Amino acid sequence: MKKLLHFVLNRAFFTALIVLLQVGFFLLEISRWANHYVQIAAALRILSIFIVIYLIWKPNNPAVKLAWIVPILVFPLFGGIMYLAFGHVIISRKLRDSIQLSDELLRKNMSAHEDIMEKLDMENPSIANQSRYLYLYSGMPVWENTNATYYPDGLPYWKQLLEDLESAQNFIFLEYFILGEGTMWNEILKILEKKVHQGVEVRLIYDDVGSVFKLPRHYDSFMEEKGIKCVAFNKLIPFMTIVLNNRDHRKIMVIDGKIGYTGGINLADEYINYETVYGYWKDAGIRVEGEAVWSFTAMFLQIWNLFRHTDEDYKLYRYPFTERIEGRGYIQPYGDTPFDNETVGENAYLNMIGYAKRYFYAFTPYLVIDNEMCTALKLAAKRGVDVRIVTPGIPDKKSIYWLTQSYYQNLIESGVKIYQYTPGFIHSKCVLCDDEAAIVGTINFDYRSFYHHFECGVFLYHADAINAIKKDMEDTFLLSERITMEWCREKFFKMNVIGPILKLFSPLL
Repeated sequence: MKKLLHFVLNRAFFTALIVLLQVGFFLLEISRWANHYVQIAAALRILSIFIVIYLIWKPNNPAVKLAWIVPILVFPLFGGIMYLAFGHVIISRKLRDSIQLSDELLRKNMSAHEDIMEKLDMENPSIANQSRYLYLYSGMPVWENTNATYYPDGLPYWKQLLEDLESAQNFIFLEYFILGEGTMWNEILKILEKKVHQGVEVRLIYDDVGSVFKLPRHYDSFMEEKGIKCVAFNKLIPFMTIVLNNRDHRKIMVIDGKIGYTGGINLADEYINYETVYGYWKDAGIRVEGEAVWSFTAMFLQIWNLFRHTDEDYKLYRYPFTERIEGRGYIQPYGDTPFDNETVGENAYLNMIGYAKRYFYAFTPYLVIDNEMCTALKLAAKRGVDVRIVTPGIPDKKSIYWLTQSYYQNLIESGVKIYQYTPGFIHSKCVLCDDEAAIVGTINFDYRSFYHHFECGVFLYHADAINAIKKDMEDTFLLSERITMEWCREKFFKMNVIGPILKLFSPLL
């Protein structure tokens, strides 16, 4: 009863109710114009035709175009309206100006490290090309003098994070897709409040849609009252707003410019298994200490300045490292944005798949991929690379779970090995290849992460954390069920009937 009441009183419920009422009034208005049904239907069909022509003309990924063209043609009356509501990004002049200003500030404060790139070119030209791509298209250079620690579970990540927060002396930046009231966030909040009283500057960005079931209304104002500067990213409003399709899916913590965190772990109790929702919640995080933290600081300020133009000089928040940090290898935090027409998150994965010679392993909670990704995975397996992907055994969203499973048979036929994490839900977003290179971050193998969301990750080469990532993956394979062709045949209806239907709506899921 308590959960039901919580749901009914939630902002998302009221928003959905208002949207339904709007649709109802729209249909009622149409019924008053019943005599003009033919003209109205013709106008809606013409709209859909123009949108299909626009999609064909638009220089986008053909798989993404097709994913929209098919449902528009199947539902010509409302297909065009559906695309305008959920598929087409309309950027206001004000937001466009903010994006331009924020990008200019980012580029102004970041520069390539030619000496490091020369060393990397000498060691491994393929890895250097990946690093060069990430710098050119995300603005984030590769770093040395940095140590990375990998966390295969949310609880130790949280415990270490609390210790680091206690040590903060100058500033704390937090940017998370989900905040949820409970033990995890409340313990963090206690420290943040204490730090504010000590004179530490604390800034918080949370995604309003991501946190809608977790936080009360106007939570950003509540934080401001505590002295915590706060931005609710793209606030949920009771209208079908276009920008709701573009969310801030990043998870970033920066402490004094010395320590940075990212990964799949949000700040809510299920991420540390204090609340059990979908079996055991397996996640991954990474802690970075050293010069590469500057990239996390700049990424946070990039988003902050989309909403509050308060930082012209990012370098005020750069820690001047003079000490030598224990750790080896190359570390490159990077970000991705839906507004630059460059799918950095997906392309970084594609580059890794193309680079792999012996094996390519991946953790992802969702497997909703376009033709390029599917082809790359299959070609790698066909050329003898041991390709393994782990997905959840217990889903958080049934429709996306069935859609994920609809890709299994095609991949398995080409030699890709699919595993489902038996104890519960795997939310980790990690890839690893050949004991040399890895990515840990927020980027799922799905349309939303690749095309619609603000994301981030850490690219690692010959870093100490790679050994811990490999051990975690090997341990996880042992806890997971290997999916076979026989398994796929037993799920014939789900795989061959429901799955293809869901693929028609994959950009919306």
